Amino acid sequence: MRMNPAPVPAPDRPRTQRRGRRLARTLVCSTALGCMLACTSATASAHPIVVLAVADNFDQVLTNIRNWLIGLLAAIATVCLTIGGTRYLISSGDPGEVERAKTALKAACLGYVLAMLAPVVVAVLKSIVGG
Repeated sequence: MRMNPAPVPAPDRPRTQRRGRRLARTLVCSTALGCMLACTSATASAHPIVVLAVADNFDQVLTNIRNWLIGLLAAIATVCLTIGGTRYLISSGDPGEVERAKTALKAACLGYVLAMLAPVVVAVLKSIVGG
């Protein structure tokens, strides 16, 4: 009768990499959820409502568009910066994750640059329209 040798356990490295990625995803998702909850709970206050859409002239409309554009771009860039930084910290030297983190950080930089250029874009629009 022939006896089979005991199976050799597989290296534990792929399992720990999966755990690290799962932990990273959970951390990013929970951070995003916490930010969303914090933003939505702040809007439930009893302050009077200020309507920004009512404008006296076209110059005011363009100023409102510029302010919204700057705020939106800065918020998206901050989210990209947070995700990129978190990915970079959790990457554990994995080249693929490091590249993804660098891509997110580059997107954040681009978002901040666009937010800084928003007044220039609105000024160009004013000159085209004649405002």
